[in-house]
Amino acid sequence: MVSFKANRSDPELVVPALPTPRETKTLSDVDTQPALRFYATGVEFFSRRPTIDGDDDHDQPEDPAKAVKAALAKVLVYFYPVAGRLRELAGGDEIVVECTGEGVVFVEADADVRLVEFGEPITPPYPCVDEFLCDAGDTNVIIGKPLLFMQVTRLKCGGFVIGTYSCHNMFDAFGHTQFLKAITDIARGDHDHPAVIPVWQRELLAARNPPNVTGLQHLVPSKTLTLLPTPWPLTDHDMVGKYFFFGPREIASLRSHARLHQGSSSSTVFELITAAMWKCRTVALGHAPDRKASLLITMNARGRWKCDPPLPQGFYGNGFVYLVVETMASELCSSPSLDHAVELVQKAKLDMTEEFTKSMVDLIALHGGPPYVPGWTFVVSDITRIGVDCSGLRLGTTGRWWCANGRRCQV
Repeated sequence: MVSFKANRSDPELVVPALPTPRETKTLSDVDTQPALRFYATGVEFFSRRPTIDGDDDHDQPEDPAKAVKAALAKVLVYFYPVAGRLRELAGGDEIVVECTGEGVVFVEADADVRLVEFGEPITPPYPCVDEFLCDAGDTNVIIGKPLLFMQVTRLKCGGFVIGTYSCHNMFDAFGHTQFLKAITDIARGDHDHPAVIPVWQRELLAARNPPNVTGLQHLVPSKTLTLLPTPWPLTDHDMVGKYFFFGPREIASLRSHARLHQGSSSSTVFELITAAMWKCRTVALGHAPDRKASLLITMNARGRWKCDPPLPQGFYGNGFVYLVVETMASELCSSPSLDHAVELVQKAKLDMTEEFTKSMVDLIALHGGPPYVPGWTFVVSDITRIGVDCSGLRLGTTGRWWCANGRRCQV
């Protein structure tokens, strides 16, 4: 396996290229939940893209690190809260963004390695991935620190890697992708401003006054979610992290085990994989037949937000809600088919009504997060649609990696 060390420059602060407003921005109740108070990790691999005649594209930047740095300064004019700092209000339960224009951390680096040494295609786990990330200190401490740490690492082959730590209170995976796309669009000369203008409007995901969780009555009186009879018996050291890749053959196999009925004739890839992983995890953990098996889905609300007004194009905050699914372990695991699990996932998605989404935001505000018990609940996020064409620099993106709260997901 390839091994290398990155030669890093000293970190520097990149500030907005133009003066920006000095103000205090309020975050949404989804943004400020305690579970998001950390820096998520992103790593993107880029290869130099040849032209049709096989020669290098001479319009590409000679130094991708300097091109990205200059574009970052321009993008921060539009995403100016990202150049600020988080501040706790009295009591520490609430945080706000002070738009100070202090900037974000940027590091240039070089690595004596080529993209092909990571394999083709590039798939996780990536060797020496920490060499593509600059020092962000304790990634669970967010107050008073830069909200973004970025390192651009030049490779021997002309490709490069962008590694980031971004404060999850500011972005979700979709918002982070929008931010990065704006940088790469400007760096490659396609635009002189973001193609999609960023929108704050975090008040759209704020709780009602007073909060009302009526739309969650079928979920949340759930004593099985909040008062399990025994504590979670395993530690992180007992759990093994593995990557599973599902291609057309694997999906076809899963689909053959999901002969749906009750009017549903098809299922999405996400529904199939979620159902299969939920069932397999429950079996592997040896849940007692009379124990509830719980599933928590982090569902992107963009395009699904049925409230008025809708989430606008350009919204880059945490634009998701949680779907909670429960069934008895015996019902989930007794049949060799995936029918029941897939139908439960589909029903949860259909239940995402206007009242449901508003009630879930209210619940997050009241209880600091969704109704689930860590460990006993299988948590899954669908970030497959964040856009494979999100970046460019006239260089082909060859791999993308998103890390949330220490759990790695591949897009």
